[in-house]
Amino acid sequence: MRAFLIACLLPITAAAADGYVRVPGGDIKTTLAYEDVRGPMRVPPFEMMTRLVTNAEFRAFVQRHPQWRRDRVPEVLAGPGYLAHWPGALQLTPSAQEAQPVTRVSWFAARAYCEAQGARLPAWLEWEYVAAADAVKRDARGDSTWRERILQWYAQPASQPLPAAGASVANIYGVRDLHGVAWEWTEDFSAMLVTADNRTQGDPGRKEFCGAGALSVADREQYAMLMRIALLSSLQARDSTSSLGFRCVREVS
Repeated sequence: MRAFLIACLLPITAAAADGYVRVPGGDIKTTLAYEDVRGPMRVPPFEMMTRLVTNAEFRAFVQRHPQWRRDRVPEVLAGPGYLAHWPGALQLTPSAQEAQPVTRVSWFAARAYCEAQGARLPAWLEWEYVAAADAVKRDARGDSTWRERILQWYAQPASQPLPAAGASVANIYGVRDLHGVAWEWTEDFSAMLVTADNRTQGDPGRKEFCGAGALSVADREQYAMLMRIALLSSLQARDSTSSLGFRCVREVS
């Protein structure tokens, strides 16, 4: 019985040697409300990095692909804030330690990094699916204590130093850093047509965007997710911030 209980508390998947873990497919009721979708949405199986990409890993990428150095990258692919916390093109400091998640990276650069690893950025639905889990449940979003713990992070000043990547508690899939560390780029961030002001349902402006998949927020109880969606919706692909990092995912063969 003791062995059975221990097994039940362990992640349902095991991390691969290269830092990815397989995430089984499943259904999720997304926080977003799609005009042309009703009910849960299906997420196929995929593999996700167990933690955020670090400064050391991104520096190694830049060394191999010097076109992504901050002193060489075209302005159209990275704004003036790109890697601005590094004192030099390849130099780190105590404020940008090797083990900390890399931030101030544009979507273009994050995408290029993942492609160089034979991977890609996660779709929003994939990220949301994994981020809905806690240490014992695949969907903990109905747990008010869990939601409150996540919201406490948003109340902390963004100027605080980031913890080391992977230092947070793993969820049931074995994935860390989804909450309380940094925001994350998604592959389809530009398709999340939600205004930063769309915090109430029934808002007359909620359908001000047109097209195949004008979006609003389906569940205002998930305020932390709404904050993240609003941030991503406000960005352009060349933008970067001091609290925005990324991780990669891979297809399952």
